[in-house]
Amino acid sequence: MTRITVSPEDQLKELKRGAFEILPEEELLKKLKKSFDKQKPLKIKFGADPSRPDIHLGHTVVLQKLRLLQDFGHEIFFLIGDYTAQIGDPTGKNKTRPILTAEEVMINAQTYKEQVGKVLDMNKTTVVFNKDWLGKFSGLDLIQLMAKATVGAILQRDDFSKRYNTGEAIYLHEMIYPILQGFDSVHLKADLELGGTDQTFNLMMGRHLQHTYEQEAQCILTMPLIEGTDGVNKMSKSMDNYISLTESPTNMFGKLMSISDDLMKKYYLLLCRRPNNEVESIINGLTTGSLHPMEAKKSLAAEVTGYYHGIEAGKEERDKFEARFTKKQIPDDIQTITKPAGAINLLDLFVELELIKSKTEGRRLIQQNAVKVNFENHASEALNLEAGKEVILKIGKLRMLKILVG
Repeated sequence: MTRITVSPEDQLKELKRGAFEILPEEELLKKLKKSFDKQKPLKIKFGADPSRPDIHLGHTVVLQKLRLLQDFGHEIFFLIGDYTAQIGDPTGKNKTRPILTAEEVMINAQTYKEQVGKVLDMNKTTVVFNKDWLGKFSGLDLIQLMAKATVGAILQRDDFSKRYNTGEAIYLHEMIYPILQGFDSVHLKADLELGGTDQTFNLMMGRHLQHTYEQEAQCILTMPLIEGTDGVNKMSKSMDNYISLTESPTNMFGKLMSISDDLMKKYYLLLCRRPNNEVESIINGLTTGSLHPMEAKKSLAAEVTGYYHGIEAGKEERDKFEARFTKKQIPDDIQTITKPAGAINLLDLFVELELIKSKTEGRRLIQQNAVKVNFENHASEALNLEAGKEVILKIGKLRMLKILVG
């Protein structure tokens, strides 16, 4: 068994970094002290809904905390809700979610485990499926469990209350979901459960049910939802602002370099695996101006890319980025087209080649001095091409184009 060598106070300090809420914090510290004194690891629960198996960096905000607890010596129970996924978690939904088949759930669960292994040490992770106990429930067992929660309490959930007030249908099976998820904590005798801020109600249901079963109640640690590359909306596939764990090293590094300087601080806080004092020093340096944002961003992009593709891959992508965009070197694989001499409209060309999504985006890039001709700022939509010349266009931080002028 791994010895717990980090003091309870230091453990709590690291856990609090970037956390939205710890409920109750004093109780968690007592659990950590008891665990340290007896050298008995805490049981840490994290539930995953396998209906969405493709993991992006937004999901790793919680997974990083699990890895931290794992490194401290605690026992991670990675719970795949294969039973509850067939019901469908209604959290954050304004309508009923479709129910998955058992086969779909198991296929997604396997994909989930493979991707989670990029963050957690799966040799030290206990993977459990709640069908192993919930699937054995009789009708009477289910009724007795439901008797431990009230309709009023369930309707306090924000998504349920909104649907109720607008007359949107709420089906009984949806109301059972948080109760079943809470019972998972009872079955595992969890000491601490982690989740996003959108899961607070479900996590507290576990704490409530443990009380009713006369168990020592789990504590709750919630992490904030992180914005995607647009810097505005929550990272998600539907918003096309996500960075997938399965991205190529080049794409992952490039997308990380595209985030704003302000968002970079949040990424350091929530995605970086460095000790708390180092992260505080970096953020302080960015705030005071003693650390250049570009250097900090390149370090972050290389480090995060290195987590999922290896340290050398992260370093290689940084070298390639600096060669292309800092030292003004032209990559061998640059997209190349031929155009006749004369005037062209850059925005028409960029849209035609799908380098931008719209002319509006192009005008914004020009206003931000993000369009360069031969590495010099270009403030006009028009460009005159001289016969026999080569022109290098740079759009934003990541897109380059060579024009051979006939």
